Amino acid sequence: MTKRLPHNLTEFRRDWAVLGVYERFEAAVALILTLIVTAVIVVALWRLTYSVVDTLVLRSLNPLEHGVFQSVFGEILTVLIALEFNHSLHYVITRKRGIVQARIVILIAVLALVRKLIVTDLTAVSPGTLAAEATLLLALGITYWLVRERGDGRRISRPRSRGVDPRPRAT
Repeated sequence: MTKRLPHNLTEFRRDWAVLGVYERFEAAVALILTLIVTAVIVVALWRLTYSVVDTLVLRSLNPLEHGVFQSVFGEILTVLIALEFNHSLHYVITRKRGIVQARIVILIAVLALVRKLIVTDLTAVSPGTLAAEATLLLALGITYWLVRERGDGRRISRPRSRGVDPRPRAT
């Protein structure tokens, strides 16, 4: 029987004695990684704030200018990617979930690829590279669609149309 991981730091300290060796290892690694990623998020957010203030306020550059847009949104997406990664690590500490969640890994990969496409100067990239990145993004999107499931492992049901009820009627 697997043990439930603690929900907060108080439970973490209280339940430490009842966790098995692997659960302790997993929780400790996830906690350390969470602290490291949190530090990265704080630094990235500070750099983003400094960059936006410096670029848009002090230099009075137009945010709609392509280079400024690429820079600002590249930094914003970097923070979002780090937040999503930190959120996935939080699952390991607070819930009974494994370290690798396919949906979250695919989502982070999609965000990273979108960030790369936003910050890339498309005139400096070969058409083959651009086609490969587009194919990768399409493959990740299809994979994400295929693995989308609810937390209980069942497939997400599609909403029924308001037309005919497909269920047979009891007579």
